[in-house]
Amino acid sequence: MGELYLARHGETEWSRSGRHTGGTDLPLTPAGEAQARSLAPLLAGRDFALVLTSPLARARRTAELAGLAGAEPEPDLREWDYGAYEGVTTADIHTTRPDWDLWTDGVPPGEEFPGESPEQVGARADRVLARIAGALEQGDVMLVAHGHLLRVLTARRLGLHPSHGRLFRLETGTLSRLSLEHGSPVIAEWNTRPPAPAQD
Repeated sequence: MGELYLARHGETEWSRSGRHTGGTDLPLTPAGEAQARSLAPLLAGRDFALVLTSPLARARRTAELAGLAGAEPEPDLREWDYGAYEGVTTADIHTTRPDWDLWTDGVPPGEEFPGESPEQVGARADRVLARIAGALEQGDVMLVAHGHLLRVLTARRLGLHPSHGRLFRLETGTLSRLSLEHGSPVIAEWNTRPPAPAQD
């Protein structure tokens, strides 16, 4: 049985400022491109039975810069649909809804984006896990996607409710790995980045 590798895309302008970024197709910042390139040494020499990426540009570009050839777009790996909260920060939402929590409340529908509940995002994560099950029997699998989606997918892989994704903070431009211990899924590595260069 192979291991499941997860890469969150590099920084965008909105991830840097804390704005919810679902379907808005933003490019990586220069810093985000550097983060994506920095993943390449962590992946050097690894062979993957399957590489899937979100269809959004920030994830596809991250896969490219990380040296992941042959990545296939998977629509169910797109980020949480934030509905009316697309482009809005949590701090701004709390000015009118001080008790709002994405993981329990979901989002209201917007004009451009309909919005999703945690359970709806969990259903998409479950479909991805079903799709990759056969490939994991053959070897390691890599998914390149988004922070909240990958957190929900991790919860589902561990047998938890989608809302338990709140427990797994995930930074931009990082690599994580889910493995098995005594036949049960476990987190083997989380939020990994290459070591910073030594300072003279």
